Amino acid sequence: MDDTTRVEWREWGQAAFDEAAEADRPVLLSLTATWCDHCHEMDEETYAEPRIAANLNDSFVPVRVDVDRYPRVRDRYNMGGFPSTVFLAPNGEVLTGAGYLGPDGMRQVLDSVRTMWETKGSGAARVPRPLREDNPPAGELTAEIEQGMLGHLTDTYDETAGGWGQSPKFPLPDALEFALKRDREMALRSYDAVSANLLDEYDGGFYRFATDRDWSGLQREKLLDSNGALVRAFANAYLLTGKDEYRDPAADTIDYLTTTLWNDEVDAFANSQAPGDADAHSLDATERAAADEPPVDSGVFAGPNALAIDGLLTYYAYTDDERARRYAERALETLRTDLLTDGVVAHAREDTNERDEDSDPLPLLTNQARALAALTTVASTLETDALADATAVADATIDRLHDEDSFLDGPAEGVGLCDRPLRPLDANVAFADALIDLAALTGEDRYREYARETLEAFAGASDRFGVQIAGYATAVSRLLEGPLVIRVGADPGADLHRAALRMADHEKVVVPDADCEPGTARAELGEAVSATAETPAELSDAVQRLLD
Repeated sequence: MDDTTRVEWREWGQAAFDEAAEADRPVLLSLTATWCDHCHEMDEETYAEPRIAANLNDSFVPVRVDVDRYPRVRDRYNMGGFPSTVFLAPNGEVLTGAGYLGPDGMRQVLDSVRTMWETKGSGAARVPRPLREDNPPAGELTAEIEQGMLGHLTDTYDETAGGWGQSPKFPLPDALEFALKRDREMALRSYDAVSANLLDEYDGGFYRFATDRDWSGLQREKLLDSNGALVRAFANAYLLTGKDEYRDPAADTIDYLTTTLWNDEVDAFANSQAPGDADAHSLDATERAAADEPPVDSGVFAGPNALAIDGLLTYYAYTDDERARRYAERALETLRTDLLTDGVVAHAREDTNERDEDSDPLPLLTNQARALAALTTVASTLETDALADATAVADATIDRLHDEDSFLDGPAEGVGLCDRPLRPLDANVAFADALIDLAALTGEDRYREYARETLEAFAGASDRFGVQIAGYATAVSRLLEGPLVIRVGADPGADLHRAALRMADHEKVVVPDADCEPGTARAELGEAVSATAETPAELSDAVQRLLD
């Protein structure tokens, strides 16, 4: 029994659903996160109320799930945010659900669910629509997809406050990077809004989002995955502008990641930091230094660590910052040693991984995609040996998760609705984009063809994609037009290689130790090939002529 909430929480697993079936009771599924303030409030105000807890213990089978540790459960049962309060039939189908519920709201819902169960039983349950829909409409990849996304960004751009949309305001690193190459003024104004409003100027790191249009109502939790992505986004803005106002937020965030979020026991990045006491953020520097640090979830997860590795190495590529490189290498070693086996990326270093019938961790598409992207960045910036792991990850993903012309989020097996296939757009886009890099690095066109098929599988709905899926248009553009590939006949770290990394196109792929004359480099864009360059200045001229 959880002494904090008084509720006798069960762990996610078949035993809880078997218990519900045997007792003929609904399951209460509580989706929470360690960084979620409203989750802790609901524990203190609702689940700690003795009569509510007794009601739940007597008439339901309560199951508590940490969404960071069970992403497939999160993606199938999320009610639009956390906490999510979901009532299930013993077969895992959904009876009803809500978000945060105070004591009065919970009493009403419990009465309603009990009546529903007594009158209709499992007949009242349903499978959520994303798990019932047919495959997304396929279509042709055209330049109109990129232009359509740019138009959508322009239409939703907030001229007053920066960023896109009204509220809430998220940093949207994929949209920032997409706009950076296509409407720099709009992009940089949005970068400025993100850094001015979401960056913690005292401790470093970016807050998760703001609830209001003017970027007020800060939600001060800090997550590794969003911070890793924003390090890369701001590093890319620095590459294109050369301005410290974009380098500094990336550097401050790296300081935060390598101190507050660094798990020294396992040489990797911890998952998140909770918001802490709201009043502490209004203190002056001296008082804040004396205040208690908000708690850190020390869990080590593959996907967020891969994003951090990618971000730190992108920053290192443009700055030669040794701290960024050193910590990226340490986290990479942990990823390779503890989380990667035969191309399958385990979700967590701790023992919460979903496993197959052989007790091996299940491959999850988001982890596979993020690890592949990190490994291609490693191969481009640090060591070409990383291509062996990159190809193993790509091949394992294709072998285990490819279904028709795109990819499932994981094997269609498991407890509850985890045996229902889910085809997430964002993870498919991330994996396709990483395959484009891998094709350029290895020269194997089959990876490019898998990327093309995957992007085509969603193209029929591309006109309805929101700005949060700007990465889809980026990947389509890179597939149709390029990407710009710079092949360098020198090892990583050579002057010509470092110059190639700093060519001002953040969507390029740099291939060190390439098949060209030692000490030379050339650029390729589609079928066009530049003249051979022997110096950084010659390479810059060759790239510019190719792009012109």
